[in-house]
Amino acid sequence: MTLPIALILKAPDLKPEETENFVQLLTAHQSKLYAYIRSLLPDTQAVQDVLQETNLVLWRRSEEFEPGSNFVAWACKVAYFQVLAYYRDNKRDSMVFNVELVSMLAKQNEEKLAGSKDMQRVLSRCLAKLPEQSRRLIQQRYAAGGSVQAIAEEQGRSVGAVSQMLYRIRQLLHECVQKSLASEQGE
Repeated sequence: MTLPIALILKAPDLKPEETENFVQLLTAHQSKLYAYIRSLLPDTQAVQDVLQETNLVLWRRSEEFEPGSNFVAWACKVAYFQVLAYYRDNKRDSMVFNVELVSMLAKQNEEKLAGSKDMQRVLSRCLAKLPEQSRRLIQQRYAAGGSVQAIAEEQGRSVGAVSQMLYRIRQLLHECVQKSLASEQGE
């Protein structure tokens, strides 16, 4: 997804490095914003329209963003209000959601987005704990174009053997992530 060039041309009263940082945050989180809005709207075209409106509002209000705070949470809150405005403006459509339902869905999705950051952090730690050979195998499998078939051929093993190794490694990662998250929540 690309941002309209108009967003970059006329910056609010921000210093050049603040403008650059804000644009980087905005572009880096477009897919999360899209997913968040998509979870609240059934129509793909409406999602695109609301995403564009959200980007415009975020840009206009960029001076209000506190660097170092949670950009995704702030952007999702703006998107939430844009979704509500969409529903308000399109009442005549046959499929109109209840505001309470939209609010509930928004809250659940904000929590999921916040949790995904924790999950990535914990997964990175768990990956680092793996033996080098296991870590390398996971990296090969999930690298662009990586496949079990290619790894099996490279290592001179059967596809079944490589699949079994990957399964065991994923199980170890799953257990490590679950334990880590449980211990963090118990703190």
